[in-house]
Amino acid sequence: MGDGSVFFLCNRSRLVPLFQGHHRTCKPAEMANLMEDEVFMAFTTYAAIVILKMMLMAPLTAYYRITRGSYANEEDVSRKSAEEKKKLLKAHPDVERARRCHQNDLENVIPFMLIGLLYALTGPELSAALLHFRLFAGCRIFHTISYITVLPQPSRGLSWILGMLVTFSMAYRVLSTVLLL
Repeated sequence: MGDGSVFFLCNRSRLVPLFQGHHRTCKPAEMANLMEDEVFMAFTTYAAIVILKMMLMAPLTAYYRITRGSYANEEDVSRKSAEEKKKLLKAHPDVERARRCHQNDLENVIPFMLIGLLYALTGPELSAALLHFRLFAGCRIFHTISYITVLPQPSRGLSWILGMLVTFSMAYRVLSTVLLL
């Protein structure tokens, strides 16, 4: 809309600006129904899965840092001798691989969350929504496995591309449903 309005779903057929008279068209019961909507519940399920998978990358990186003796910050090795500090403040390939995998999750899961939420609000068929959500979650899990265990390409690349295509497919549905220019 261009006026800074925030949108709010009041029924499955249209989005209504939150601060522009939604009280007249949106009933509290319709809000509660959103939490009972199968597509929305499926989205929240798969969103939680990919968020948890992404969150687990931080402890995995910490595990690699500790077991590989590769620290990023001076304060992490402050009680060590100068010679030990020099050895411990070097990057290790396993740590860097976990960090890059986590970064890739951030670059892909956050757009999925935003687009997936909007997609769920467009009222897609449950089977189509489940296909999108399951494919994305499966791709991200496989991407992590292929990244951390160093599976040969194109395994990691294909899982990334398929996940990205899923997000683009949902974005297309959102834009084709509610495009207002």
